Amino acid sequence: MPDGPRSAPKPPRLPPPSVPARLSLLAWDDTAPEPGDTPGGHRLVRAGALADLARRGLLTDADGIATPADLDTRTGDIALDGLLDLVRESPPHRWRTWVRLYARVTYDAVREQLTAGGCLRAEKRRVLGVFPSVEHVLACPGVARALAEETRHVLDGPVPCAAVPERDAVVAVLAEAARLRVLGVSGDPVERRRRVEGLTALGAASAPGLPGVLRGLREAVGARPAHEAAPADG
Repeated sequence: MPDGPRSAPKPPRLPPPSVPARLSLLAWDDTAPEPGDTPGGHRLVRAGALADLARRGLLTDADGIATPADLDTRTGDIALDGLLDLVRESPPHRWRTWVRLYARVTYDAVREQLTAGGCLRAEKRRVLGVFPSVEHVLACPGVARALAEETRHVLDGPVPCAAVPERDAVVAVLAEAARLRVLGVSGDPVERRRRVEGLTALGAASAPGLPGVLRGLREAVGARPAHEAAPADG
């Protein structure tokens, strides 16, 4: 007998664990279709993946070049491992170049992860009533709101920077660099900038080059190029 239709995965109760998946979820806005599916959204997710690999010690900085620490270590995360393989198999590039180079590959992998995990839901539609298409919509608004609140608390809350988990600090500083609207407007912009610098410096103990890498990724995410190079988002 043929199998019946597969039931959609249940929405999760907690945000996804990886930095790029959390950034993708933060960027998702259920008032517009596929809000993160833009060059800026692709760069944000790619920057998150690069930062995640750097904080895990799998990518290191060699005079501004993103350099694999070895040729065979895996994270078990499909999106992160896919990027790690891409860096290993490609000519050397600076971190800023990797933020945009074929960034859509990482974005698509993270989107599929979020869909498989129940954070997003894939809905079939027809463009102009004729051409089949798939649109992804937010399936866990409560989890997304909780993550946004947690990230705002990291940026503006009273907890000392040193007490913030490294992953949460990385998510917060990259989300702020992208000026995601879910973070709102700080009541004290000067203090928020000071806070961002403090959060950026957190990773020095675990990965000495991480603060410098993270500053470069922040700049790349915050940039607004007039146009995208042809291969930038693959």
